[in-house]
Amino acid sequence: MPRNLSAWIDLTLQLFVMLLLIAVLWYYNPFLAMTSFVVWICLAAFARERCRDRSVRFERYTKSVIANVNELMNYAMERLPQAIFVVDTEGRIQWASQQAESFLGHAPEHGADIKDDWPNVILEPVWGTEGEYVFAHEDHYFQVKYRPVKFAVHQPEYMVLFVEDVSHVEQLRSEYNASRTVLCYIQIDNYDEVMQGQTEAERAGLLLAVNQALASWLKNLGGFLKRVSEDLYVAVLDRKDLDRAMTEKFDVLDKVRQIQSTNRLPVTLSMGVAVAEDQTLAELGRQAQAGLDLALGRGGDQVAVWMSGKTQFFGGKAKAVEKHTRVKARVVAHAIEEIMESADAVYIMGHHNEDYDSFGAAVGIAEMARALEKPTHIILSDMNEGIAKIKEYLRTKEDYQDLLVHADDLTTLDALSPVLFVVDTHIPHLVADPSLLERVGRIVVIDHHRRSESFIKNPLLVYIEPASSSTSELVTELLMYFSDDMRVSRLAATALYSGIVVDTKNFAVQTGVRTFDAAAYLRRSGADPVVVRHLFRSDYDTTVALARAEARAQFFAGGLIVTSIPENIPNIQVIAAQTADSLLRIENVNMSIVVFALTEDTVGISARSTGEMNVQVIMEAFGGGGHQNVAGAQVKGSTVDAVLADAIEEAKTYIKEFDQDESDSAAGHQKTR
Repeated sequence: MPRNLSAWIDLTLQLFVMLLLIAVLWYYNPFLAMTSFVVWICLAAFARERCRDRSVRFERYTKSVIANVNELMNYAMERLPQAIFVVDTEGRIQWASQQAESFLGHAPEHGADIKDDWPNVILEPVWGTEGEYVFAHEDHYFQVKYRPVKFAVHQPEYMVLFVEDVSHVEQLRSEYNASRTVLCYIQIDNYDEVMQGQTEAERAGLLLAVNQALASWLKNLGGFLKRVSEDLYVAVLDRKDLDRAMTEKFDVLDKVRQIQSTNRLPVTLSMGVAVAEDQTLAELGRQAQAGLDLALGRGGDQVAVWMSGKTQFFGGKAKAVEKHTRVKARVVAHAIEEIMESADAVYIMGHHNEDYDSFGAAVGIAEMARALEKPTHIILSDMNEGIAKIKEYLRTKEDYQDLLVHADDLTTLDALSPVLFVVDTHIPHLVADPSLLERVGRIVVIDHHRRSESFIKNPLLVYIEPASSSTSELVTELLMYFSDDMRVSRLAATALYSGIVVDTKNFAVQTGVRTFDAAAYLRRSGADPVVVRHLFRSDYDTTVALARAEARAQFFAGGLIVTSIPENIPNIQVIAAQTADSLLRIENVNMSIVVFALTEDTVGISARSTGEMNVQVIMEAFGGGGHQNVAGAQVKGSTVDAVLADAIEEAKTYIKEFDQDESDSAAGHQKTR
């Protein structure tokens, strides 16, 4: 109606102008003006009639639409394949379409909580925004598109949910993911050790037992197995088969570990597993090989699974086997000599907040560089209270005046071709000066900790031996083969000796034949045990703090003992480590965990094991790591009590699984007999 009214006004203005023109024409020619006036009357009558007709038809159309629009909207909403819900901030249904009944299985009630029917629906995190997500309920998958309903400022807030059943799409996606190819490299990681001293018949029998165990495992999973060398296998399976293996936590590791050679050494496997996603087969092979290298670098007897851009670890219960030969140490020593010869400066650093093992290994590497008359510096972090005594003792010697520098003092590098040695760690963010990793192109890593997923990028040389007691032991062996005229100073020998003593708990933990050989070499070089005992003497306040921590310790079944140090006291990390070591001396204790307040927003964990259990696996659950017998972690944004409770639960779960594996192993041995 308003549109037709506007048209008639426009026509009236035009007719009026025409009438004025006719009046002007009357002045000059009355006859022609009379004729024009008659035509004007006819035109005005026609225009009036046309406007009236259009107005009537427009009114009829408007009434028809208004009368049927509600019915049309209801019809459309009832026929939509989606269910529509309008909910308030508490998730209560304010309105729902008729289709919602078929989705819920009953008619939705006004004011009912939508989570009563769909507990997995998401509301709070997405409130007031637009987007979509998929949630599962029973055997169905539902896609939700959510939009806020905007009213006036003082009106209640609502959210409209458009829900559609997409179970068929998710089923296709699930079937596609389940059928993805999985490549697995399997290696007998202690092949040389278990085969040593075996006859040909015994070797054949041992390999046959391993082959049968692997073949049976892959057959049950529905995979394919191919042996490519004496100690290496390649397996191919589907993602759904891998999910089964992960659910069973790769129990084939435990079954193969029950197989023993005549020298009573158990056979252990390491696996690198990669799931095909968007990469080529060549990339898939490289990822599987990298996973195998990672599992071997962590000590073997475990599986590294690369999936969805992350690596998961399984196993790691067996103790790393000590190598009986030093062939690798001799080869690495010669390689290090060549690297140092080609460098014009040598920089050495350990982990942040250095301990005696890290510092002793750094001093040992410095001895090599100084023997070649290379400019040498040991970079220390801003926290090194734990080595304060030996650091000051070193600085009193004239030959070592310029050896130690702090990370803040090394602003520029004058050398054109420097080399950086990283000892007692391989994790980039844990080194004394992470920026130095980017500034030096050639890096050598020497460590005895199990390899972590986070690793220094593109190292020139990597020497990691998880079976070794300490990095100081590794460096001592390198000194033995570095050069024929190599002479280790008394001070360097004492520093290396102190590192071995600390990490072996005075030769009580993780000690092998090579450990005593290294200690004997250092004693012959002038290592002074009296000086070492002086370095490890603690003051009165530290002794009191240790006693308090031990007094609040709690013992749990399975050999677990835990305690906490909530006080903010100096040298807390050293005290926590000493407390963990001290608790291991208690009868029937296999694992000790100490939780302490490191800073205002950071909680530290120090874990120790007598060797039967792997505390590194437990610490990795908190983002930490370390060695099988010595590990730690740091947790930000939590409290000592909360971390202590989580650590107890994690350790109990590990002990339960460990005891179960031990029972299965014992049953297997009994059956063999």
